[in-house]
Amino acid sequence: MADSSFDIVSKVDRQEVANALTQSQKELSQRYDFKGVGASIEFSGEETVVMKANSEERCLAVLDVFQTKLVKRGVSLKSIDTGDGTPKPSGKEYRLEGTLKNGISQEHAKKISKMIRDEFPKGVKAQIQGDELRVSSKSKDDLQAVMTMLKGADLDVALQFTNYR
Repeated sequence: MADSSFDIVSKVDRQEVANALTQSQKELSQRYDFKGVGASIEFSGEETVVMKANSEERCLAVLDVFQTKLVKRGVSLKSIDTGDGTPKPSGKEYRLEGTLKNGISQEHAKKISKMIRDEFPKGVKAQIQGDELRVSSKSKDDLQAVMTMLKGADLDVALQFTNYR
């Protein structure tokens, strides 16, 4: 019998992020507490979102609005990296940049692979393939147990399971 397998990936649906950004822009333009504070949010390049306001607190409020919209659209907050999360002064305004994270880094891939080896020593193999992992086993039950374990694990990366066969 052939091995069953699935891939562990970390991909961000850019269209959903763009929709959340558009909704955030709309809310910023309509809300009373954002009037006259120069609050804005926009894409800067392909993978960067820039939030601006005239005070640190308003900039963090813009981030909160954006995160709320992302959650409503089903995008994990782990897929946006805002550095240390504090806005930096830039002239008369404060700026906060968030970067979209696509792919699993080598260190996270090794950590996930080690978790799988420790939990399932026999029969389950995890191979790192670029920025994703392929998990294979003879037993589909073992593969489903791996998925359940990874969903419950507290990792710094948003995981999706694809290509299940």
